[in-house]
Amino acid sequence: MSSRLLLIEPDRVLAATYKRALTADREYMVMKANGAQAAVRLADIKTPDLVILELQLIAHSGIEFLYEFRSYSEWQNIPVIVHSMVPFAEFRHSWELMTHELGVVSYLYKPDTSLAHLVEAVREYVPVKT
Repeated sequence: MSSRLLLIEPDRVLAATYKRALTADREYMVMKANGAQAAVRLADIKTPDLVILELQLIAHSGIEFLYEFRSYSEWQNIPVIVHSMVPFAEFRHSWELMTHELGVVSYLYKPDTSLAHLVEAVREYVPVKT
């Protein structure tokens, strides 16, 4: 059985690229959402094992999504990887809150992250099920 990943990425081309990389070996099943509301609906249908989150979303911010996501008790312990175009310096002041209260386990800055590095980060927090 594959682990379920919830990919929240508003750029459809990037989302398709990430999905291909993450499903290449059929290790993961990726649910794609382009915004916070769609992501919550998908998570409600099938609880993910991990969330990959872009902070810059269209209708809501990634931080708003995290607050809503964590308000559901069944999603309290699901790890979140922030994979974003937002430079770390812009949210450094809220990093402690993001890690301790909102469950962010890793931050990957898109311009510095290869597809292989993204897949490696996912594997660190969600080992492949056999």
